[in-house]
Amino acid sequence: MPSRLRKVAQKILKDLGYPDHTEVSLSIVGDRTIRIINREYLNKDRPTNVISFALQEGDFCGITPSALGDVIISADTARREADEAGIPFFERLSFLLMHGILHICGYDHERCGEAEAKKMQKKEKEIFNSIRKAGLLDIS
Repeated sequence: MPSRLRKVAQKILKDLGYPDHTEVSLSIVGDRTIRIINREYLNKDRPTNVISFALQEGDFCGITPSALGDVIISADTARREADEAGIPFFERLSFLLMHGILHICGYDHERCGEAEAKKMQKKEKEIFNSIRKAGLLDIS
């Protein structure tokens, strides 16, 4: 599965116009770990599906221009969400990876108002359709 997720990440970054040498760190963790991260960094004492940290924002942005940031996904939450939606686990993981990458690329659906949320949702649909059309979600 790691090579499949790598291909999905590469497709997302390509669709967003980033060069091939762009870096994203991905961690797949459980609910316990993501809850700790959520509490420590975002002051929310609960598990969540994905958290991302952008490296190209703040005082030290630009130090490593090819490194966009970190995406952390809870496999436990992703599994529950996939089961509830009746979709394959890998499809949900791929969506959460895309969602996290969009956040580290500046898209926001939580703090910037309805217009920005719609902009992010539109980009999610566009990129996820591209991933699907590329056959990256097919189980083989």
